[in-house]
Amino acid sequence: MRPAAMKKAVTMAFAGFIGLFVASGPICAASRLGGTAAFAGGNYVEAANKAGPLAERGDAPSQALLGFMYEHGRGVAQDYGAAIYWYTCAADQGHPTPQYLLGLMYDKGHGVVRSDVLAYKWLNLAAAHAQPGIRDYYLRIRDAVAVKLTASQVAEAQWLASNFVPKAQR
Repeated sequence: MRPAAMKKAVTMAFAGFIGLFVASGPICAASRLGGTAAFAGGNYVEAANKAGPLAERGDAPSQALLGFMYEHGRGVAQDYGAAIYWYTCAADQGHPTPQYLLGLMYDKGHGVVRSDVLAYKWLNLAAAHAQPGIRDYYLRIRDAVAVKLTASQVAEAQWLASNFVPKAQR
């Protein structure tokens, strides 16, 4: 991915986090927003300290933020395996931003065995659940992955996405 495209992807992901935090309800809203504010202000250690306990309790926006921090080594040691874990926890609850980021991880093979089928599945789910302004971007990324797939692989990925059932917050 080119540097400009990578910067746009990170910016879009961060915008998705802000939307996820604001739109996800009142559960620990002050703590969650405090973690987001700390992250936005560059205080990544504080953000990790605030997001961690909420993520452990099943708060999907906090899980997504923690996954992002592990993926990029912000406030925590970079650890793709931990990023995959937290993205999966949040993506399994049906949130589009971590679904998108998980799709990118499968596309790149960061922390997981590279899989275009699973990348397509998660990117397809992200696009289906995203707000209109970001949906088109997610669709373009999903379609870029689709060109690497055979027709039967696209069908498999679409079947996986269509049979996805979000899990309740744990």
